[in-house]
Amino acid sequence: MAEDWKAAEACIARIKVIGDESNRQVDVIGETDGLNLIGIGTDAAVFHYEGTPRYAYKVYSDHAVYKKSIERDVYERLAGIPYFPSLHGEGDNYLVISYEPGPTLQDCLTEGIPVPVQAIRDVEEARRLVRERGLNPRDIHLKNVILQNGRGKVLDVSEYVEGGNDKRWEHLVWAYDKFYGAIEGRRIPEWLLEAVKKSYNKLDQSSLNLEDIAARVNRVLARFK
Repeated sequence: MAEDWKAAEACIARIKVIGDESNRQVDVIGETDGLNLIGIGTDAAVFHYEGTPRYAYKVYSDHAVYKKSIERDVYERLAGIPYFPSLHGEGDNYLVISYEPGPTLQDCLTEGIPVPVQAIRDVEEARRLVRERGLNPRDIHLKNVILQNGRGKVLDVSEYVEGGNDKRWEHLVWAYDKFYGAIEGRRIPEWLLEAVKKSYNKLDQSSLNLEDIAARVNRVLARFK
């Protein structure tokens, strides 16, 4: 495995990712020329370094650094599946994966970029292949699926060792089939997406009724027409 990614090590060492157990987004302390923040979550932040453009660096907070080895193992088990980034190396508190350009599905909605059905099918196929590798494709949502040359690619595999089905992707596919034709190519404001998300989160997940979701979404979309 080539190790040209190590050119970013000194820059990464000058960055501190701060998190806690509250499930809030991490904070990033420090700046380094050429190291750009491209993603942020509750356990880690993701950076792109101009000197090594083929790679992305997922840097974990101290409270979540134990998850690095878990996620590394997941990437190793998914090796060869084209719908995910590939693993290239690791440091003390970070993983090195392939940099995957492209708008997220969230970006597509806010920027009016059409999402072809092929991208949805790609994610469905990715989930099938994940299960074949003995893993559980959880936590797939608008912000961790990208559109790349008309195809779908999944970015975050951190929960694939956990059990249960959060049904997030199934509900997105249902919404795509039921609502997307009416809004395809239109720019959807961030506030509207947040309103839909909040309405979804308020539903009782133990007795979730898709018709309840449809009613809530239709009420929100009516404000956008």
